[in-house]
Amino acid sequence: MQPAARVSVLFPVHNPGPFLGPALTSLRRQTLGRGFEVVCVDDGCTDGSGEILDRVADADPRFRVLHPGRIGLVKAANLTAREASGAYWARFDADDAMHPRRLELQADWLDRNAADDVVASRVRHFPRPEVLGGNLAYEEWLNGCLTHAQIAREFLVESPIPNPSAMWRAEVFDRAGGYREDGLPEDYDFWLRAFEAGARFAKCPEVLHFWRDHGARVTRNHPRYSVEAFLKAKVGYLLRGPLRTGRPFVVWGAGMIGRRLTRLLVRAGRPPVALLDIDRAKIGRTRQGRPIVPPEAWRPGSTLLLAAVGARGARGLIRARLEGWGLVEARDYWMLA
Repeated sequence: MQPAARVSVLFPVHNPGPFLGPALTSLRRQTLGRGFEVVCVDDGCTDGSGEILDRVADADPRFRVLHPGRIGLVKAANLTAREASGAYWARFDADDAMHPRRLELQADWLDRNAADDVVASRVRHFPRPEVLGGNLAYEEWLNGCLTHAQIAREFLVESPIPNPSAMWRAEVFDRAGGYREDGLPEDYDFWLRAFEAGARFAKCPEVLHFWRDHGARVTRNHPRYSVEAFLKAKVGYLLRGPLRTGRPFVVWGAGMIGRRLTRLLVRAGRPPVALLDIDRAKIGRTRQGRPIVPPEAWRPGSTLLLAAVGARGARGLIRARLEGWGLVEARDYWMLA
């Protein structure tokens, strides 16, 4: 029996085509040397990727390949976790690439920082000429969330942890309950539950993950990664956490995000008492039976606030206003998008 690895790379693979070769090359060039294993799951590949994985495993004992047939991404990722032997686990996608020192630097970080449970890294989308503007803005936002405090305050905006860039202590997976097959974005849902379970997050300041931008990415094409699915994950977190006590709350934002959030909360039996908006054309109207009023009409106190405004720059303005009223984020209000 081989000794347990220091790091286990969880590597589910389904038809990555020509992108698999560069991904495997970046794995085999890791400076961690023999201190890691790669647990590969051939998730019913029909493009020859399973055979490529087998050839790599024959030549490199750090690689192990499982062939369960087509079971889907969530089950494949959970299978890699069940087979992992390392103290630290790292996710990786078969259409991406990693910096040669990624595993070394992240494992060293967790060795040095006992209070941190998860360490991700800065990322860079490629090939640069094909990267859409939205992804460039997302990259800038991600790379600005480095500390636990910065990551924690942004958890309901989007996922501040890029899943294929993350390494975590093995016990975090069980503590959070692993990936779930429930129609939600499985990575974001997992990080929310890890956060709820008390995990502490950090990021290496270096760019260690290279995220390939292409039209066939599953995150662009599967309904599990739609805006609605992300909002459902956020509502689940809110109902289990900030809203579980039954305190009344308002939603700041009667635009697309605020409307969708309110609809989901009404369906869950936790409607807001009102929606706030600065748009005079909306004030005086209703959404889901809730009145739309100007911010000045809201009286902070026993009522919580969920700010659900997606416009770029709006969160900063709303935060400044709420802080000017003496409110404390994650106690009196939460920012969503």
